[in-house]
Parts: sequence; structure tokens; C-alpha cells
Amino acid sequence: MLSQDAPTTDFSKWQFRLRGIVVTPDESADIEAIGGDVSISTAVVPEFDITYFFDENWSAELILATTKHDVEAVGTDAGDIDLGSVWLLPPTLTGQYHFTGGDFVPYLGAGVNLTLFYGVDEGPVADDIEYDTAVGFALQGGFDYMLNDKWFLNFDVKKLFLNTTATVDATTALGATVDADVDINPWIFGFGVGLKL
Repeated sequence: MLSQDAPTTDFSKWQFRLRGIVVTPDESADIEAIGGDVSISTAVVPEFDITYFFDENWSAELILATTKHDVEAVGTDAGDIDLGSVWLLPPTLTGQYHFTGGDFVPYLGAGVNLTLFYGVDEGPVADDIEYDTAVGFALQGGFDYMLNDKWFLNFDVKKLFLNTTATVDATTALGATVDADVDINPWIFGFGVGLKL
């Protein structure tokens, strides 16, 4: 006979969420030659994520989304400079621990992020802009609220530690190419609905 204290294996291994997320950069920059700082716009986009549970408490989550941000160099020796826009593709993989025991299921997570930059619009000043691919850490906290055995609501907060080097070819306007060490470090706030399978 099985002990009453034996751990259960009756849990959903797969979980899928669709969320709306707000990506708010906590940006700063060290800009060579002309000084100043950087301003990066907030983005609001849909996001899809997949979670695999190893047991009732431990899981791995992969988030998939892409965001477009306007970029401006501010307070430089040449004034404020419109640097156009860039798309970010930041797949993020986190390990999570879920505090089970009821309909309210909080969790904490940590992991890694890979950010690819694409679709660069240089704006009216730069001849060309390149952003280096970035790898960084991610921290996460949130909760699921179960509506029934399969469907649930979710609220999630992530902090990404994200740094890139931007190379701005401004030969036509400034007669120089300028490198900038840029910390993007966004906060990501998400709310959505999920399904357990």
C-alpha cells in the first residue's frame, strides 16, 4: 500500500501563456567623444511563453516576444540626436520554483537572456548603426491564479540585465564614428491568461 505521504505525480507538465507585456528600459550609456546619455522608449506588445514542469514545484520557462524601441542620444556635445529605432528579439529561459497549495500559486525565477537586434532604422542623422548581440541575466517573480483545473490568470515581473555596444556611423553629420556602451536593463510587466495540459 502507498504511504499517504508519498509525493504525487498527478500534475500538468506543460503550461502555455499569452500575455500583454510592457517593456520599460532602465537605460544608461557611456558615449565616446561626444558624451551624453541615451533615451529608449517603452514598448507594449503581446508575448507567448511555454513552461515545462519537472515536478509540482520546479519548472523551466521560455518566453518569446519582440519589441520596437525609439532611441535618442541626449545631452551630448552635439545636442540631442535622433538615432531612429531598433527591434529587439530577446528569448529568455528561466528556472522557476512554484509555491503550490491552492488556487493562488506564486513563483520566483532566474535565468539567462539572449537579445538579438534587427530592423535598425538609423534615423535622420546616422549613416549606419550596429548593435552587438547581448547575453545577460534575468530575474523573475509572479503568480498564477487558477480559474479551474486548466485555465488560469497570470501576473509576471521580470528584470533583464542587458548590455550592448552600439556603433554609430555619423560621418556625414559629425565627421566621426561613435561607440556607445549601452545598458538597457528593462523591467518587463506582464498580465495574461494561461492553459495547463
